[in-house]
Amino acid sequence: MNIYYKKQLWKLLLGVIAVIIVGFSFYYTNSLVRKISNEERKKALLWAQAIREKAELVRYTNELFEKLEHEERKKGELWANGMKKLTTLQGNEDVSFIFEVVKNNETVPVILTDSKGKIISSRNLDPVLSKDETYLKSELKVMASLYKPIEINILNKTKNYLYYKDSKLFSELKQVLDNLISSFITEVVNNSASVPVIYVDSTFHNVLGYGNLDSTGVVSEAFLQKHIELMLLQNEPIPVELSDGVVNYILYQNSYILTRLKYYPYIQFSAVGLFIILSYILFSVSRKAEQNQVWVGMSKETAHQLGTPISSLLAWIELLKEKHGSEMAFGEMKRDIKRLETITERFSKIGSTPSLEPVLVSEVVSNAVNYLQSRISNQVSLEVTGDFTTYGQINIPLFEWVIENLTKNAVDAMEGKGKITYHISLSKSKVILDITDNGKGLPKSKFKTIFKPGYTTKQRGWGLGLSLVKRIIENYHRGKIFVKSSVVNQGTTFRIVLVAVK
Repeated sequence: MNIYYKKQLWKLLLGVIAVIIVGFSFYYTNSLVRKISNEERKKALLWAQAIREKAELVRYTNELFEKLEHEERKKGELWANGMKKLTTLQGNEDVSFIFEVVKNNETVPVILTDSKGKIISSRNLDPVLSKDETYLKSELKVMASLYKPIEINILNKTKNYLYYKDSKLFSELKQVLDNLISSFITEVVNNSASVPVIYVDSTFHNVLGYGNLDSTGVVSEAFLQKHIELMLLQNEPIPVELSDGVVNYILYQNSYILTRLKYYPYIQFSAVGLFIILSYILFSVSRKAEQNQVWVGMSKETAHQLGTPISSLLAWIELLKEKHGSEMAFGEMKRDIKRLETITERFSKIGSTPSLEPVLVSEVVSNAVNYLQSRISNQVSLEVTGDFTTYGQINIPLFEWVIENLTKNAVDAMEGKGKITYHISLSKSKVILDITDNGKGLPKSKFKTIFKPGYTTKQRGWGLGLSLVKRIIENYHRGKIFVKSSVVNQGTTFRIVLVAVK
């Protein structure tokens, strides 16, 4: 397994591990969110149950006081009937029971008046103040505002009226009831189970109380309605029955901790993702810088190593030429040495900024093709077609290197038999060179992969040829190179795009 496939395997493995870590984080956090959410609802339900029980107590107390109020009116009526009976006694009638009834009213404050409103008598009022007529008149007004007076018909067809009010005991108990009911809303606020809560009626519009909300915002009706809508979306309302047929509701919102925990996995995922992206970018930049240093170092060293034997070979050729004089053999030897000098020049330019000059693209391509034709299989034909008048910004030694690398790869793909076409065209101030072979072809998934360092399909090789080609075209010529098209077992077309010269 070559280095490229190992790298891909490690990337895949690290990706799977990252997905597992993120997935476990999501699962664990969501599990905590569900547990906390359930606990908060349990607390809210427990609190609501306490409110229901207290509401039941309020309702029961209310009913009790209604009964007491009814009993006090009955006492007043009984006392009034006793007084009426006393005023209409005849003969030797036994009045002991009647006196007992009148005497036993020791709690209900009453005032008896004639038909014109003149006070006749009073009972169960302040014993000192009741001697003051002004006090009696003020009490009479209070009684008249509270309850309808009891009418007493006298025999001579005159009428008296009995006014009454709640007894002191009844008033004190009723005050306790009122305090109990008023404290109910306060208790809703003060015992909101540490979460934002709103107590509303059955319409969900009238707010009866609230708790754990921003004190500066609750003065706004829009603020409260917004939170009501939010609470209805988050949690199911808890009904509270206060009296027969009357149901109010407790709305509650997720606590601040629960809300933060719910969004924590997304924040965590974003932070981890950002960290991975930044790390990948930094490592990529570092790796590319390191690769550049390797390329430059290797190229400079290669150029240096080739320089000495080339100089020596040139000297030996001149010496042999003087002694043996075979012009043809020496011509081919000089041509190959010239080629070595070109290769040395190519390597020496790696790492430095090469000079680009306007040259005829077809001439550069043809020279490279002509040199290669005699040095590859005679079953492979090379043909240059298209526009022979287009100029481009090119560094000749480096661009010829590109042609050689692509040609050799095509010959290998065709297994030494087939045809390679070099088609030149001009499009929108760009020179386009398409190199087409009829070899094995490539699957679409490999269109970008083949340009990566280390990728190779050969048993021998470093997988640097196409990576070097891409570097020369894109870094040094400011152009582009890519696989235009490829069909498995039919062939491949590489496209090179360069800057044209007008």
